[in-house]
Amino acid sequence: MSQILIVEDEARLAAFVEKGLHKYGFSTFIATDGAQALEIAQSSKVDLLLLDLGLPIKDGWQVMKELRSKGEVLPIVIMTASDDLQSKQAALQAGANDYITKPFAFNCLLECVRSQLAAAGKSATSLK
Repeated sequence: MSQILIVEDEARLAAFVEKGLHKYGFSTFIATDGAQALEIAQSSKVDLLLLDLGLPIKDGWQVMKELRSKGEVLPIVIMTASDDLQSKQAALQAGANDYITKPFAFNCLLECVRSQLAAAGKSATSLK
């Protein structure tokens, strides 16, 4: 079973994403700020990171930069309200594997998660 870290400071959105992922057989962690996200990502087996950019303590940019600078290769999918092309390009250049704009349909997020896990070679029962 794939472990997904949801990094989102909006409790309702985090709960929505978590509920949907559980329905499809994924296991999840939730972090509500960047410092907590780094702690979980580095101390737990995480297969994929769903990362908001606008976080307290350390923003998503800092989280991604710190993980990538330490050689962390887990897929990172940005979930953000920023829908401009420059932000998307900057995120992908900074090490994000994909970028999804809020609000999103859960099925779009699910397809993105499955695609990134498959590309990373993660064999998970939840890839069905």
